This record gives sequence, structure tokens and C-alpha cells, in this order.
Amino acid sequence: MLKFMGDGILALFAAGDRPSAAIRALTAAAEASDGLQGVAARRGAEGLPSTGLYLALHAGPVFYGNIGGPDRLDFTAVGPAVNEVARIAAMCRSVDRPLLLSEAFVEALDRDRHPVASVGRFALRGVDGAQHLYTPDTR
Repeated sequence: MLKFMGDGILALFAAGDRPSAAIRALTAAAEASDGLQGVAARRGAEGLPSTGLYLALHAGPVFYGNIGGPDRLDFTAVGPAVNEVARIAAMCRSVDRPLLLSEAFVEALDRDRHPVASVGRFALRGVDGAQHLYTPDTR
């Protein structure tokens, strides 16, 4: 599922096999970042403005489908995991990282093949308890 929300996008990856879903999400994040860098380079060469990209990856249960009433029905996703990933994405600027991963997401990764570095523990508005956040370790 892909959902546009203002200047944000929510993408859901079915997690019947959580490690596979995590790899698909990491791949999509890398492709989005690479694609935007290409667009930014072309626009920059033409003297046009461009934008950056902040991404957060999280694993958790959501409810999705047609939600609303007879006058306004929207295909969307709701639930604590949606709120949490939005709060994690909002942390990207504060910690100066374009991609943040939740602890729940990192638990699904083979960390030998996809190493991560801790960014720290943070209290996120509307989320119980401090959350440990990570970023891909590119060393």
C-alpha cells in the first residue's frame, strides 16, 4: 500500500515474512534516496531548487482499508505503528540522519548483512517509553 499525505508518503510492506519485508523496505528507501539525488543533481545543474528526503522504517501492526463514513471514505492505514513511524521520521532532522530505523525494524534484519549504528534513545511524542533508534552503518 502506498499513501500520499501532504508532503509525506506512507508505504506498507506485508510482513508475512518479516525479514523479507525489512529487506524490501530498505531497498525501496535506497532507491527513493538515489532517485531523489539524481533529480536534485539535474535541477541543481539548471539552477533550480530541489529538496531532500527524510525516511523512517518501523515494523508493527496496522489496520488498513477504507476508513471513514458515507460522505468521505479514504483508503488509509491507522494504528500505533503509523503514529510511531511518523514520530521517528520527525527525528531525522534533529539527529542529522536521512534514514532512521526503529528497534522493532532492526530486530527483523540480519545485522551481519545489514549493519546498523545506534543513534540513541529518544522520547517520542505520543509513544510510550523511550525508543532506541538506529541508522544504517555505512563504514
